[in-house]
Amino acid sequence: MERGDRSSVVTPDHLIPLGRLVNVHATRGELRLLPYNPDSSTLKAGSRVVLRRNDERQERRVAAIRPHKRFLLLTLDGCDTMNAAEALVGCEVCIDEADLPSLEAGEIYHYQLIGMTMTDISGNVIGEVREILSLSGKDLCVVRNGAKEITVPLVAQLVREIDPVGRRIIVDLPAGLVDL
Repeated sequence: MERGDRSSVVTPDHLIPLGRLVNVHATRGELRLLPYNPDSSTLKAGSRVVLRRNDERQERRVAAIRPHKRFLLLTLDGCDTMNAAEALVGCEVCIDEADLPSLEAGEIYHYQLIGMTMTDISGNVIGEVREILSLSGKDLCVVRNGAKEITVPLVAQLVREIDPVGRRIIVDLPAGLVDL
């Protein structure tokens, strides 16, 4: 139903975060990227990325990328030593929204779900989507209403409609999952 990259609130410059650089790999400048959506194939050799840390941003090109366990090993242009790679650990790897692949009818990117209101089929507000988690091939919505937080699987059995224009997700949840 949905595909895309882990969500975060879209920034004014329309950068979409794809993952975080969590460590170096070996000594030649390769970095371990923990992707927010392990199933995403958005990053490729030659991709233009923006490394973001707080208010600091720097543009780079992906020289090479390959899977390794739960990480992607990333080589960036201009980063060919361990010291250069260590300086980038902690940065979020982003792409410009305009560089995202086109979606097919009925698809939506994860980041577009953030901030949507989730309601049940009767129209009762469950809360606001705050985060999307991609775990073991399953996408989960973290929905918050005040101090309450629930996790709702994004599966066809529960999700009845996603309305991007109206910014809402209508779900049919099992009794007792949420107290309205």
